[in-house]
Amino acid sequence: GRNTSSNVQRAMWAIGELNLKHERLDVGGAFGKNKEPDYLAMNPNGLVPTLDEDGFILWESNAIVRYLARVYGAGTLEPSDQKDIARANQWMDWQLTVIGPAFFAAFWGLIRTPAEKRDMAAITASQQKSTEAMAMLDAQLGRTAYVAGDRFSMGDIPVGVMAYRFRQLCPERPNMPHLERWYAAIEKRPAFQEHVGSIPLT
Repeated sequence: GRNTSSNVQRAMWAIGELNLKHERLDVGGAFGKNKEPDYLAMNPNGLVPTLDEDGFILWESNAIVRYLARVYGAGTLEPSDQKDIARANQWMDWQLTVIGPAFFAAFWGLIRTPAEKRDMAAITASQQKSTEAMAMLDAQLGRTAYVAGDRFSMGDIPVGVMAYRFRQLCPERPNMPHLERWYAAIEKRPAFQEHVGSIPLT
């Protein structure tokens, strides 16, 4: 998948954290190829990313992150404590069901829509929903250093990708000190810098 996709960035960030040898192929968006028969045979959704590990095919970005964490990062990227694993999974699912949908209109309106065609009411509503959602994360980070506990884990990856977008799409936001403390920590990670923080929103 293309490196500008937030879904692809999650998988690539995990790969970077685990220092896995890999090859990323540009697929999707301007590159196309994701609706071709060979790609659809791997991923019938025609979306990115798709992982091909010696013939083992897996799609859905959070599933890929979980798989990589379990196989290559058990005890590190996947926490060793079962309750911490559950918390990581909770926040990974929250990214899919709460913050992702909240961001949708703001992202499409501000990044992919010409200024003269923007629906500012929809964008403002999306920014408000996104801010309310991120306040939930800020509250959690007031209790734990990272989303699942005291150590960085797979749970921080999908949420961290969204936090990168939040800071750009919602410039007028209330002070969230715990979120800012956590973000300052994750943005120093080399894998975040390479696969998320250095890539403009498109």
